[in-house]
Amino acid sequence: MKKIIQQTEDILDSLSSLETDWKDAFSNRVVDYLDRFSELDADPWTLVRLLDEDFEAATTVIRLFLELSKDEYNTRLRALFSSPRLAGKSGFKSNPLGYVETLEPLLLNSIMQETMSRSYTWKDILTERLKGGRGSAIKGQKRGRELEDFVEAIVSSVFTDYEARCSFVGMDGISTEKADFAIPSREKPEILIEVKGYGATGSKQTDVIGDINRIIQEKRHDTVLLIFTDGITWKSRESDFRKLVDFQNSGFLYRIYTKKMHIQFKEDLVMLKNEKGL
Repeated sequence: MKKIIQQTEDILDSLSSLETDWKDAFSNRVVDYLDRFSELDADPWTLVRLLDEDFEAATTVIRLFLELSKDEYNTRLRALFSSPRLAGKSGFKSNPLGYVETLEPLLLNSIMQETMSRSYTWKDILTERLKGGRGSAIKGQKRGRELEDFVEAIVSSVFTDYEARCSFVGMDGISTEKADFAIPSREKPEILIEVKGYGATGSKQTDVIGDINRIIQEKRHDTVLLIFTDGITWKSRESDFRKLVDFQNSGFLYRIYTKKMHIQFKEDLVMLKNEKGL
């Protein structure tokens, strides 16, 4: 295994955008449920029916109308209801009409009617609000997981034995640390792979550096560490990315890869498999 000295600029140039859909199954459920709110009128029983048919989706639509986060909405509810239990689904089920009437101080009906009477499409507005809230979190989660799946497809094409998203046993044989892939096993890893789609979960670059540093401190010195990362948002914090490259230049990890370097990644895995007799 020859020594590799990577350059920050070369890796930054190979970074690509991690694109994914912002919706999940629940977001689709909410978007589909928006049409039902066109039935809303001054009769409180209409809202009772909507909440009864799908409490979670209807509650999310209400929050979108009010432009409140989940935490903000729950804070408002706690101020309106005498106990947290009454503010939730069980409270609604025990007294549906009373629940809806308790929401009246939120001016829900007038805000809904005003939003729906505007010239632009009210459904589009609420969809965008959902996208900006829940959607941004879903995109981040999907970016991270899809990059892991991309890496796993390559790993599984080279190795039969590996463990994904596990805690490997460290150099003292007792303590453990998390890693995305341990080859051939978490108990006695010869190769560790950590996948970091920057911005995937909203974590800071310093958290990424910290995660990798903990792996370096925990693993045996003869265990090979590979880092697979991507996301053009790294370019906005180049100084933090340089810390990652410093780890590589100092020999704490073998190489840093991006999606554009996937061929090199597979070639190195094959080389390591042969060298370590895996």
